[in-house]
Amino acid sequence: MKKILMLMTLLSIVGCAEIKPNDVANQKKAGQTLASNQTPTDIEYSLERYNLIRRAYWVNGEKEKARTVERPKQVPLGYCVLFTESGSVIGQFQVDGKVSSLNSYLTPDSEYYEVYSNSYKNEWLPDVDGTYGMNDNGIFFFTPQWQYIEWTGIYIYSDTPFTISDTVLGEY
Repeated sequence: MKKILMLMTLLSIVGCAEIKPNDVANQKKAGQTLASNQTPTDIEYSLERYNLIRRAYWVNGEKEKARTVERPKQVPLGYCVLFTESGSVIGQFQVDGKVSSLNSYLTPDSEYYEVYSNSYKNEWLPDVDGTYGMNDNGIFFFTPQWQYIEWTGIYIYSDTPFTISDTVLGEY
């Protein structure tokens, strides 16, 4: 009897989570409307792309070329603290511009195109350095002194200067 009751409960939960085609279509339409209404179209310069271009040169051994990448007249300063899993401070840094994701790319990683009627193919595209695949999950940034920092752990980033002398993250 318990097994039948558990099976009926499970089936009712799964039935409630069923996604209907209209739900998907409505969600896509709502997303497109919001993207259309709330996407800035007047951004003239991307600090994310600037970082990605500098990183592409830097990690491929062309540090001098990375230093010559054209930039806006003034790049904001940010502040970043890196932590271990246990909450110990690894380092505190000024950030030239912004922190960027290791999984941001300058080009798409693939493209879908129609092969036959209603038949699509996905072709993987290489990144700017000719490689395929994903990077580690993490961040990277440059300091005003041209240090390149890459981190795959916990961090805090702010546009306001701050200093952490003791661990402020604790166990709860």
